[in-house]
Amino acid sequence: MASVLLIDDEIQIRRFLRAGFELHGYTVLEAENATLGLKAATLEKPDLILLDLNLPDLEGSEVLERVRSWSNVPIIVLSIQADEREKVRLLKMGADDYVVKPFGISELLARSEAAMRRHFRSSNRDPVVRTGPLSIDLVLRVVTVSGKRIQLTRKEYTLLHALASHAGLVLTHEQLMEEIWGTRAGNIQYLRILVRKLRQKVEADATRPKLIISESGVGYRLDADNPNPSPTHGRISPGAACLA
Repeated sequence: MASVLLIDDEIQIRRFLRAGFELHGYTVLEAENATLGLKAATLEKPDLILLDLNLPDLEGSEVLERVRSWSNVPIIVLSIQADEREKVRLLKMGADDYVVKPFGISELLARSEAAMRRHFRSSNRDPVVRTGPLSIDLVLRVVTVSGKRIQLTRKEYTLLHALASHAGLVLTHEQLMEEIWGTRAGNIQYLRILVRKLRQKVEADATRPKLIISESGVGYRLDADNPNPSPTHGRISPGAACLA
């Protein structure tokens, strides 16, 4: 599932939200103030931000303004204020939604998914990337092969997500290592091992890959022109996708 950043100074609220979102498979990041929240938004690149307005070091509206200066990540404002003028002001500033405390976790989860899907539609992107039998939902982080969900480790999914986000284009070894490990100076052999493991899960024959293509000496790309699903696939794990 997607990653969500909670920016709220109340530990009870963060615990409540963490429990609810993790129960539904989300990766949860926390920040207790604006400074840490802005840092996490920059470094971690979450798929969604839940932003409290009353922070100890900076107004939530200013956090919203700063994030919007460089990112269009979906942001849902959380506030104890039900003032309509304030809600309109923040929506005009770029908030995707405005939820008044207290709220139910089911409603917030539904609003979160809706905000992420609107984000993909507004950028003219289908959140689901398909090639042959492989399907990657970039919002829900669900990966299927021939309709069966497969289990991926966190690094395997990060690799596949990067390739799917640029389907048909070559990503260099350095770009992929920076995406996965945060550095371009790593050992390229680790990347090759990770690609091999991912191929074993998504390819019909990992020794003759048709989906994750090697560009010799350069990098890898996800094939965008593979319309024919294969009837059988090796090492497919049924059940819910898991990012370990």
